[in-house]
Amino acid sequence: MSSWRIPVFGVRHLSPSGAWHLRRFLDKVRPKVVLIEGLDDAGPLVSDITLRNTKPPIAILAYTDSQPVRTLVYPMARYSPEYQALQWAKENKATVEFIDLPSDIFLGLQDIESERNEQFRKKREEAEPESTEKEEENSQSRWRPERGESIYQRIAARCGEPDYDTYWERRFEHNLQDDSYRLAAFELGKALRDEEDPPIWRAENLVRESYMRRRIEEVISKGVKAEQIVAVVGAFHASVLNGDYPAMTDEELSRLRRRSSKLTLMPYSYYKLSTQSGYGAGNHAPAYFELLWDSLQRRELQELPGEYLSQVARHLRERGTHRSTAEVIEGVRLARTLAALQEGSATTLRDLRDAAVTLIGHGEALVVREALADIDIGSAIGELPEGVSQTSIQEDFARELSRLKLEKYRTSTVQDLKLDLRENRRVHSEEAAFLDLNRSSFFHRLLMLGIQFATPVLLRQQSTTWAEHWQLKWTPESEIALVEAVLLGETVELATGFQFKTLLENCKNIGEASDLVTKACQCGLMASMELARQRLQELAATSTDMKVIAHATFQLSQVIRYGDVRRFDPAPLLPLMEQLFVSGSLALHSAANCNDDAAKEIVVAIEELNRVSLEHHDLVDEALWLEQLRRLSDADDRNPLLSGFACATLLERNLIENAELVREVSRRLSPGVPADLGAGWFEGLAKRNRHSLLARQSLWEALDSYIASLDPDQFKRALVFLRRAFGAFSPREKRQICENLAHFWGVDEEKTFDAVAKPLSEEEEKTLKDLNELDFGDF
Repeated sequence: MSSWRIPVFGVRHLSPSGAWHLRRFLDKVRPKVVLIEGLDDAGPLVSDITLRNTKPPIAILAYTDSQPVRTLVYPMARYSPEYQALQWAKENKATVEFIDLPSDIFLGLQDIESERNEQFRKKREEAEPESTEKEEENSQSRWRPERGESIYQRIAARCGEPDYDTYWERRFEHNLQDDSYRLAAFELGKALRDEEDPPIWRAENLVRESYMRRRIEEVISKGVKAEQIVAVVGAFHASVLNGDYPAMTDEELSRLRRRSSKLTLMPYSYYKLSTQSGYGAGNHAPAYFELLWDSLQRRELQELPGEYLSQVARHLRERGTHRSTAEVIEGVRLARTLAALQEGSATTLRDLRDAAVTLIGHGEALVVREALADIDIGSAIGELPEGVSQTSIQEDFARELSRLKLEKYRTSTVQDLKLDLRENRRVHSEEAAFLDLNRSSFFHRLLMLGIQFATPVLLRQQSTTWAEHWQLKWTPESEIALVEAVLLGETVELATGFQFKTLLENCKNIGEASDLVTKACQCGLMASMELARQRLQELAATSTDMKVIAHATFQLSQVIRYGDVRRFDPAPLLPLMEQLFVSGSLALHSAANCNDDAAKEIVVAIEELNRVSLEHHDLVDEALWLEQLRRLSDADDRNPLLSGFACATLLERNLIENAELVREVSRRLSPGVPADLGAGWFEGLAKRNRHSLLARQSLWEALDSYIASLDPDQFKRALVFLRRAFGAFSPREKRQICENLAHFWGVDEEKTFDAVAKPLSEEEEKTLKDLNELDFGDF
């Protein structure tokens, strides 16, 4: 095709002044066709984007329809030039098309990038240690322009600005002269192209620009005159969208990697835009730039500083901190003075923030930090009319929100929701009677899919199976995760079931399988729970790890307790729990032959099995468990902490008489027993049922005699274990110990407690620290 020229308007994405100037330019040119830098295959979404009830910020989301999942997000705010171009085209009945690469090619490029990164990683692993750092530096410098100091940072530094956002705002956002924005952005884009870029990043841009020229030529070939077309693209691309450069050929297009994809619209948030700050991706203060856009619309840009600082003062007043109008006025003057020190007189966000801290915050950034975050970023989240551009799982999610009366929680504000899973007998329908139970199942399904909408809050009453507390918040990340889950199933329930199946296939031990039984129960997926039970049964036949067995047994016992509340029959789980309980009991003695680090995990396992024996004493072999506890309690060749803990567990269950305990204490804490073994046993004994121990005066008399019999080296060994044991006692319990000892010693109780409660000196602290780090093997 012969050389052609079309009007091109280069912008910075999410630039309110760019959108304002663009609309004036379109009003002047009155094009028949508006071409926009955006995913070529997103054209069918334009009608939904421009609906009256569509409320930005929103985003076009492209995603692969096969594993591994890759996504591409194209966000738009109310003040995005692209969004305003779409609105102008609708209002003026102009044709509008997206002309950037289609989503399947963009996602294919992501595959290529991932493969290249993997190649670099493997090379680094194979390289010698001294060459790894250099290879990593080389691979990074080839790849993306954001490594190290970016092009934009260098431009800002040359112009004496602290960052590119301030540079851009001062020179572009506040420039209202006709055509000034378009011409300045065009020249900046040309200058950017002369900077040194990583070859791969430059190559990607060349491919995109070649494709955009191809699309422009396609429009011209349909009989549209070049002057009747306006292209809205990033300023970087503006200077090369003409006939002087070649368009992509059919052969070149066919050679590009593709990845099958789908498109949808999703609500977006200002918070997400702020986290993607950078040229072409987002901006650091989306709510502030919406203020700027509204000021431009009213042609009151000069009033922006006063409006901004007034909002800061209002925010503080609403939270009880008074700020006067005079301070706002002085803040505006300071902001304008700061701006005057730079080229031009435009007051930027940075100037306003500095003025807010100085005048309204009285020099304390902390005072105005929350206000600035709220006014700069905001909490706005977009909205889409019901049924707009939804995947099947998004539609199912919306139906579930309606069915479970949860629509009001689909906001960016954190909200609490407390559930009572028991049947509500005051209502008439079954759906209403089990509303909270169904909500709970729905929330647990979302957790399984990695969709962060509802987050569980731990309750103090851990034994309460019918009460749950959740915090709900909807974010763009939640929407993306929901869309990605469509690869697992068309509904939330089907996707969760597929996820369970995948996790079960990769399950390696009974602990993981028991966790899945619990989760399936919480999700209300009885079929998945049966699959998990079968997998657990298979793994149980070969499992010998006492810790894992105890955990699996405890998890099953909790699921069985859920039976009535969760509305399922736990009978199929009972034989498996009984089998695992026997296996765990028999494995206890062998597992107790371990070091102190491993003993900490065994303590948890003993607690879990003991709880099972107490809660299900009519179902499990409780006699076997108590026999194994007694065997461990009496053993001298097992870890002493575990022997002490087993003794404490029996004592708590009233299975050790006082006289027997005195004999055991005397035996364990006798002068002939190594200090660390005796003190370690006492540490285990003190981990449970302290109230019972405090009431036994003979125990403290035996402990006192034991400590008095130790020589200095033995005392040092014992001190580490005893200090660790007593560190877990509450102040009230420590006071009672002092009363016991004072009574035995025949001294004043208050003086004894004061001596114990006295803070340690620096020398004493250092001595104890040295003891904690001491290797007793040196003795």
